[in-house]
Amino acid sequence: MDSPFRCITDMIFVETDLEPADVILVPGGSHPQQMERAAALYHQGMAPWILPSGGSNPKLGELEWQYLRRIGLDLGVPEEAILKEDEAQNTFDNARNSWKVIEALDLKVMRVILVCKTQHARRALMTYQTVFPREIKFMVSPVMDNRQIGRDNWFLDEDKIKNVMKEVQKIGSYFGAHIPNWVNER
Repeated sequence: MDSPFRCITDMIFVETDLEPADVILVPGGSHPQQMERAAALYHQGMAPWILPSGGSNPKLGELEWQYLRRIGLDLGVPEEAILKEDEAQNTFDNARNSWKVIEALDLKVMRVILVCKTQHARRALMTYQTVFPREIKFMVSPVMDNRQIGRDNWFLDEDKIKNVMKEVQKIGSYFGAHIPNWVNER
C-alpha cells in the first residue's frame, strides 16, 4: 500500500527528462549545487546560456548572482555565457527579473531548463510558469543542497519534513489567486 504522504512527494519533487534548451535558469541561493549542475549541463551542450538570478544575501556577504557566477567561472563556463540578474529577493523576483533579462537581450527562448533544489522544484516551476509565456517548455533538473532533502528521504527526518511541508504551504498561499487566470488562459 502506498504511504499516505506519497501524494506530497509526487507534488513537491519534480524532475523531467532533459533535451537541449535555449537557456538554463538558476533561481538564486546560497548553495553551490545548483550552479554546479547548470555548469555541467552547459558543458554537455544543453544550452548556450546560463541565467543565475539573485540579489543581496546576508549569508553570502555578496549578491547571489555574484556567488553563482563565480562558481560557474571556476567550473569553466565562459563569462559571456553567464547572463546577469542581480536584484531578485524571492522566487517570483527570480522569475520576473529573469524574463526581463531575456526580453532585454532579445533572446528567442522556447525551451528552458530550470535547475533548482529538489524540495523547491514544484514551487519554482509553478512560479516560472506563472511569469513566463505559456508556450515556453520547462524542463526541471533538481539538485540536492547541503541539507540532502530528496524524494526518498524527506519523510525520515523532522527537519526535512518541516522544510517540505513549508513548501506545501507556500504553494497553497502563493498560487491560489493564480488559478482563475490559468483557467481563463486555456
